[in-house]
Amino acid sequence: MEQPQLEVRSKQLVEVDGLQFKDLNGNGELDAYEDWRLPPQERAADLVGQMTIEEKVGFMLINSRFTGYQTEDHEPKSHDGVLDERIIEAGTNIFATRKVFGTTETIERMHLRHFILRENEAPSRVAAWANAMNEVAEGTRLGIPVLITSNSRNENGEMVFGMNDAIGIFSTFPATLGIAASVLGDQADGGDASIVDGFAAAVRHEWVATGLRKGYMYMADVVTDPRWQRTYGTFGESPELVSDIITRIVDGLQGEELGPDSLSTTIKHFPGGGPRENGFDPHYAEGKWNCYPTPGSLETYHLPPFEAVAAKAASFMPYYSAPSVQRSVYQTFREEEVYYEEVGYAFNDYFLRHVLRDRLGFTGYVNSDSGITDNMCWGVEHLDRPSRFAKAIMAGTDMIADSNNIEDLQAAIDQGKVSMSRVDEACQRLAVEMFALGIFDGQTYVDAPAADEKVKASPGWALADEVHHKSVVVLKNSGGTLPLAVGSSAYVEVFHKSGEQAELKTKQAREEITAAGALQVVDDADAADVVLLLLDPQSGDYFNATPGLLELTLCEDKPLRSIAGEPYTETTVSDLRRFRDLAGAARERGAKVVLSVNVSLPWILDDVEPLADAVVAGFSTFYDAQVDVLTGRTPAHGKLPITLPASEAVIAVDEDGICASPNDVPGYAKDAHMPEGMTYAYVDADGNTWALGHGLRYG
Repeated sequence: MEQPQLEVRSKQLVEVDGLQFKDLNGNGELDAYEDWRLPPQERAADLVGQMTIEEKVGFMLINSRFTGYQTEDHEPKSHDGVLDERIIEAGTNIFATRKVFGTTETIERMHLRHFILRENEAPSRVAAWANAMNEVAEGTRLGIPVLITSNSRNENGEMVFGMNDAIGIFSTFPATLGIAASVLGDQADGGDASIVDGFAAAVRHEWVATGLRKGYMYMADVVTDPRWQRTYGTFGESPELVSDIITRIVDGLQGEELGPDSLSTTIKHFPGGGPRENGFDPHYAEGKWNCYPTPGSLETYHLPPFEAVAAKAASFMPYYSAPSVQRSVYQTFREEEVYYEEVGYAFNDYFLRHVLRDRLGFTGYVNSDSGITDNMCWGVEHLDRPSRFAKAIMAGTDMIADSNNIEDLQAAIDQGKVSMSRVDEACQRLAVEMFALGIFDGQTYVDAPAADEKVKASPGWALADEVHHKSVVVLKNSGGTLPLAVGSSAYVEVFHKSGEQAELKTKQAREEITAAGALQVVDDADAADVVLLLLDPQSGDYFNATPGLLELTLCEDKPLRSIAGEPYTETTVSDLRRFRDLAGAARERGAKVVLSVNVSLPWILDDVEPLADAVVAGFSTFYDAQVDVLTGRTPAHGKLPITLPASEAVIAVDEDGICASPNDVPGYAKDAHMPEGMTYAYVDADGNTWALGHGLRYG
């Protein structure tokens, strides 16, 4: 092994056999955990052997951490304003019930070493923040460094807590569904999913340059319940496609094995979040259950993507939900009966130990989703917090996410509910990752001033532009409406649930399309050759249940009934009357109506498709890329990664909570389980079936 370039800021270097090592515990000797020549497993064992119980407790928690950049000037900071030293009272978000202490105290007294970044800052500022935290950590007793994690930062989309954190700062691809649409288009042309290799390489290059070394990404979940709000973050409904993509991502981010230039992956959400109970998400109690009403669905559709990377991924994240006995039928996996313990998967010994480790061969660590010992503790709500910690850890969860609750984890150990052998096992698994990534050695600090240029020079920018263009799916093209003639006059308007967002996005769309130069954007719809209407529907809330079922139709003030039978109204797109008037007036005078729908969910479009001459699907795809496809400057390429439902009838839920189409079967396979005479996929006026893999080409 070559001598790594070592940097220390408070400790000293020691020289042995003509080589340099960090004296992280300050004893003037070379300990095994300080010896970069040794394998990570041996170093981790030595480190864990030197850690106190308090240090081990902090090491098993990961918490969201603010930078000092977005705090007010009068609020406490350190390291030239880089570190946030505020004390924040409990109850500020759904994940945390504990007071948040300043960065230095959290590292020095509470011994946390794993942190989640959710802010949107320039690469150089992220890198300076990472360096400052590691400088604090280096000064502690054992000098254990900090590992910073983030949710994905390289896809376009509306801001959700902890998601889409860095649009335009890192290379910005379409949403993951758009990446899948691009891959399906390549496969239709005889290619493969190799575009994902370039995507992963770019993400890795950009993140490592900033000091971000682990990603909560990506979702290996297969979409089966169309009302699941997290569909937008998946790669669609094909288990084969998702398996291929997720394998390439793990290989591309981590490399052949974890090393100093790797980006570690946490694949989520084991064993698959797709089989929802009528779409409700387990961020809230109404969505606590995973349902398997179809024989063979778990093994056929949901486990394959996790199986594909079980031997490679550094860590897995279990889903919040619990398997439902009432809503599930007999399932097998590898010819063994599946056991349903009705507790969340982070507490589920059968799935974590028997399925994930014993059957799939997983050797990494299990990182819980955020808040499992507080608000999202499904199946163990009756337990006190120390007992919830104990249940999760003894079931096989190694790290508890979005928590700084050292007191209750310590109590679980003191009360004998968590064995020290299990604590040591978890800490060793976590430490192995850090040693493999070189964070103890030459990768503790990064070149912060250079980070902006390194990200700017990433090949991801050019590739992202290509993928945006490839992601556009032409769903309908009546009478050869597309491609539009270059130079045609076009009226452009975006429709959104929020009137304010609609106005902002309309301005953005007109500016991007004008700059692209393919269409002449005009202000008067009656004077336009083409009326381009961009629908960006929104439904539900990431963290709160809707009163009734999640709405997938395009509607405004639609009267509905809640689960309890109370009346309420729902809007997914505002100003729909204006939308219809614009489309109707354009067609009456012979102008073409082109409809673009942002497919963040499998929208039901039976009410709007007949109003348009051409319909395309985007996936948070840039407007200028869409117009290049509409005008033929870029060939139509993308293919649908999910099936769009035919009508409300095919996803109707009866009084017993049973859906007309099974919650655990992907759209392309639902017809085998539908009521007689009913088909699942939408068929447009031209006879096109909007199912997985559909996408028209020109000519």
